[in-house]
Amino acid sequence: MMTGPTPTTHPHPQGDRRVRTWGLVCVLVLGWFAGAVSAQDDPSPIDWHAEPRQGALVVGQSDGLVDVSVDGEPVPVTDAGQFVLGLGKDASEPVQVDARWRDGRQATTTLTPKKREFQVQRIDGLDQDMVTPPAETLARIRAEAAQARQARQIISDHTGFAQPFVWPVKGPITGVYGSQRILNGEPRAPHWGIDIAASTGTPVVSPADGQVVLVHEDMYFSGGTLFVDHGHGVMSAFLHLDQIDVDDGQSVTQGERLGTVGASGRATGPHLDWRVSWRDVRVDAGLLVPPQ
Repeated sequence: MMTGPTPTTHPHPQGDRRVRTWGLVCVLVLGWFAGAVSAQDDPSPIDWHAEPRQGALVVGQSDGLVDVSVDGEPVPVTDAGQFVLGLGKDASEPVQVDARWRDGRQATTTLTPKKREFQVQRIDGLDQDMVTPPAETLARIRAEAAQARQARQIISDHTGFAQPFVWPVKGPITGVYGSQRILNGEPRAPHWGIDIAASTGTPVVSPADGQVVLVHEDMYFSGGTLFVDHGHGVMSAFLHLDQIDVDDGQSVTQGERLGTVGASGRATGPHLDWRVSWRDVRVDAGLLVPPQ
């Protein structure tokens, strides 16, 4: 340990200045070294484009990112270092994201979903066959559900999911994601979409770039139904359409017309039921767009 004379008994101003100067240099050098080691050891940060909460579609991005897994399951990464994951309505357990960069650095991030409160929505006046379908329609309902499940399994390399989404149509919100639905007094499964009221014939546009992967003119529950794949497992569904203006397999760009609002299928009035999923996880479309 270096010690020096007490200034009050043996003052040496020049020596004190040298000691102070050397001490400052040591602090600066050590500080620079510590910063250099920290920058070298710490992996590139991931920018998260959404808060991790129940129902959220969370996009992560980092330069040089090449490999990502979510709870041990690999997910694709774009050339720009973007990836996506979805948190379901009841998600409560932390999600582990393991990432690796082009230069070999690795990091693990834990996302803990923030809890939300969901509404109870009562809808009366429905045709009872739409609440409790007759037995002769069950085969049709199962076949249509299988078509929808198959479409949601598509994992493409489209990158529309990373765009800021726009509203497919604007109007009063009459139903929200996650609400417990009571139909004609009978409790049913949660509502997975956002219902936007608009007049029949109002244009519906694509909220992001993508490709049409399912077109059905008249499903039992959802009527005119259209699915658009935005890439990496992110899918938009548009239900109760009056008219569909695109073809299966067609590429669409954000803002491009897809069809028009209607009241087909199980609906009490003209509106668009817009739903978004990530793989098999239903997420909240309302979290993807700014306030109207």
